[in-house]
Amino acid sequence: MKNKLLISIIGIFAVVLLFYFGKTTSSRQKDIPDFPKKVQSFDIQIFIDSEKSKQVEFVQKAIGGLEKNINENEDITEKVAAIFSLANYYKDSVKLPEAYLYFISEAAKLDNSEKNLTFAAQLFLNALRSEQDNLKIDWESSEAISLFEKAISINPESDDLKIGLGSCYIFGKGRNGDPQETMRGVQELLGVVRKDSNNMKAQLVLGIGGYVSGQYDKAIVRLLKVVEREPANLEAIAFLADTYAAKGMKEEAVKWYQISKRLANDDHYSKEVDDRVNQLR
Repeated sequence: MKNKLLISIIGIFAVVLLFYFGKTTSSRQKDIPDFPKKVQSFDIQIFIDSEKSKQVEFVQKAIGGLEKNINENEDITEKVAAIFSLANYYKDSVKLPEAYLYFISEAAKLDNSEKNLTFAAQLFLNALRSEQDNLKIDWESSEAISLFEKAISINPESDDLKIGLGSCYIFGKGRNGDPQETMRGVQELLGVVRKDSNNMKAQLVLGIGGYVSGQYDKAIVRLLKVVEREPANLEAIAFLADTYAAKGMKEEAVKWYQISKRLANDDHYSKEVDDRVNQLR
């Protein structure tokens, strides 16, 4: 790994993301002066146009041909297939995941089927969980929320879709520092566990939400429930260790960090955990 992993307020959270998604971040955000700031946002169209202009000629021509195919197709099914082709070209040949996500989302919205909406929403959620850029977090979470909401409108009884929607608020806008957005996600997930308290997917994200929002006692109860049912759930164990550490219960934190190391069986992960444990001691 070229960059150092940031271990700050959220403790080993970044390590879990690293283990699952392979992304790191290199430094803390510097203090921002307290004066009026220009509102910024991530503009995916500007981003794609800029990246496209940097490509070699034959890649630009290939993209142009795929775009032309989209524009010339009036049949919805064929247009959706053409957008998927462009998305996959950006993923496989250009190596531009943001463009891949965007066009998968556009195809799903045009197709408007539960299957494709869910597929696109889950892709955005997966990207969101490992994202470190605040502007991209806002864009990815907004897109994921919109896609999950569209899928839920087709299948309002799906607990998995509701868990996905709640996760977007907790891992996205809530992680960006808005506690109200975290609570929106919590409320969505509570609706699931009220119906089925043994839904471990919902309990896990609720536990993480409790940790992110500083409700450590509630987080511990939910994370222990998940670990008792799923003793090999590395994510639940890592967050449980983090929560104990944040609460000042060092011995419990170290115990669960060591368990997470054995489960992960990864040298880089182990080093980061050892560093974290040394900080606690």
